[in-house]
Amino acid sequence: MHEINPVNRLDAAFARLRAAGEKGFVAYIGAGDPSLAATLQLALALEGAGVDILELGVPFSDPLADGAVNQAAAARALAAGATVAGVLECVRALRGRSELPVVLYTYLNPVYAFGFERFMAQAADAGVDGILVLDLPPDEAVRNVELCQRPASLRMIRLIAPTTPPDRIAQIAAAAEGFIYFVSREGVTGEQQSISAGLAEKVAAIRSKTPLPIAVGFGVSTPAQARAVAEAADAVVVGSAIVRQVAAFGLAPDLAARVAEFVRPMVAAVKKGDPTNR
Repeated sequence: MHEINPVNRLDAAFARLRAAGEKGFVAYIGAGDPSLAATLQLALALEGAGVDILELGVPFSDPLADGAVNQAAAARALAAGATVAGVLECVRALRGRSELPVVLYTYLNPVYAFGFERFMAQAADAGVDGILVLDLPPDEAVRNVELCQRPASLRMIRLIAPTTPPDRIAQIAAAAEGFIYFVSREGVTGEQQSISAGLAEKVAAIRSKTPLPIAVGFGVSTPAQARAVAEAADAVVVGSAIVRQVAAFGLAPDLAARVAEFVRPMVAAVKKGDPTNR
C-alpha cells in the first residue's frame, strides 16, 4: 500500500464531521453539464448550501451504471465539448476559490484513453482528492502499476453493493481509502420512492470490516430520505435528483442559485440539531 497523505481534504472533512457529531452530505453533478463554466458556479453554490463533498461525474459516452437522468447529463456535457482535460481544469479553477473536497466519479475508459499515469498525476495537481472508478474492482486495479503508484494525495474510493458477500466486502474494504461508497440498491442510479429495506444492517456489516466512513447513495432524492439514510451512514450521496434540477434549469441565468435552493433542505436534514432531524 502506498503512503497516505494526512492532509487530504476528504480525510479532513470526515474528521471535522466526526468531531462535530454530524453526518456528511455528498452532492453529485455531471461535470460539463450544461457547461464547464456552469459546473464551477454550481460547485461554489453547492458549497454555499452546506455540501461537504462534491462528486463530479466525468462525462462518458457509455455510462452503464447510470440511469437515464445521469446518462442524459453525460450526453449534454459531451455535446457541449467537455473532456477529461477540461474537467481537470475546472477543478483547478475551483481550487482558486474553494477547498471543497472533490471526488471524480468515472469509468475506466476515459482514464485509459487519457493515460493512467497522466490522469492520476494531473488529477492530483489540479486538486482532486479522490477517484472512484466504477468498473475497476480492486483485484484488477492492483495489476496495473500506474494505478497503484499514484500521487499520495489521491484516495481511491471503492464501491460495495447490496449483493456483495462478506468475504468480498472485507477484500474491497481493505483496498479502499477515503470512504466506502455503499450502493443502497441493485441497478443503476436514479431517484426512488423509498429507502432500501435493511439499510442499517447492511451498513453495520460493512462497518464491522473497516474504520473508514461509509457514504450511501443511489436513489436518495428528498430531505426525508436523506435523513433516513443519515441515521445509518456517515454521509449521504444525492445525485440524480440534483442532476434533474440542472437539466430543468440549465439555461437559466440563476441555475446555480436554483440548484442550491433545492439542495439546502436535504443538507439541513442530515445535520445535527436541525429541526428537520426530529
